Amino acid sequence: MTPNEKPVYYVGSYDIVDPAAFEEYPARVVALLPKYGGRVLASDTSAYVLEGETRRMNAIIRFPSKDAALGMYTDPDYQKAKRIRQASTRNATLILVQEYSR
Repeated sequence: MTPNEKPVYYVGSYDIVDPAAFEEYPARVVALLPKYGGRVLASDTSAYVLEGETRRMNAIIRFPSKDAALGMYTDPDYQKAKRIRQASTRNATLILVQEYSR
């Protein structure tokens, strides 16, 4: 199995500054997930902070591969959703983390 074939986790954290505008974003993302094999594992606006600072919204989505995650990120329909997120949030950090395996 090559690194691009291992499951990856999208971890997104950001502050929602315009909740009304943001409302449209999650539904658009969830509608695209099946096309790329993505599955929401966690989504929370009240995360419990152990250390450091958290953002208002925190989400974890599992994808079967890095290629699948990047496919969704570059999908034209996601680009429309991304503009909604970018306009309604601040302080975004979005990363892909490869699944750990021994």
